Amino acid sequence: MTSGVHVLEQPTLVLNRHWVPVHLTTARHALTLLYQQMARAVHPQDGSLHRFQTWADLRPLEGQAVVHTVSLVLAVPDVVVLERYGKVPRRTVPFNRRNLYLRDQHRCQYCRRKLDAPELTIDHVLPRVQGGVSSWENCVLACVDCNRRKAHRTPRQAGMRLARRPVRPGWTPRHLFHGMPRRASWERVIGHAYWNVTLDE
Repeated sequence: MTSGVHVLEQPTLVLNRHWVPVHLTTARHALTLLYQQMARAVHPQDGSLHRFQTWADLRPLEGQAVVHTVSLVLAVPDVVVLERYGKVPRRTVPFNRRNLYLRDQHRCQYCRRKLDAPELTIDHVLPRVQGGVSSWENCVLACVDCNRRKAHRTPRQAGMRLARRPVRPGWTPRHLFHGMPRRASWERVIGHAYWNVTLDE
């Protein structure tokens, strides 16, 4: 078993009342939601739901993270289900280098080669010298050679073709888990399909 202040900062998956992932929060906040009867904890083995008192009565599983209070040893829930909230929050995918690499799947959008990050650059389809801006709709990954060949021209001016038109990717709940280590308890409630995904158009 692990315990300590750092345990309270570990991520807990938050599901809405329809069991759709909506958020990752800290274990500290998850326990607060549980205590305030705003959420129920999901048992990591059988998926049963527990309010604070029945959760506190459970014996922690071997290896499960715990926190100690004056009167009890409390298991840290990996997953909580909100009692009333049934919506999926509207979110957008932030425009940044990491997400651009995910959207374009580490492929040059001109020659279509899949390359390591150091071999790829960010190209402005409409060059900045022609008024182009840094946005989802105007930026693509390009290998060093293709970027050099295109230079300060549009693809048409350079006689080059994009593999696909750059668009803003849509956010889905599975983006919560990008880069997160696999957790069996999360996988049981949301299924394998949410893991190892890229940003979808």
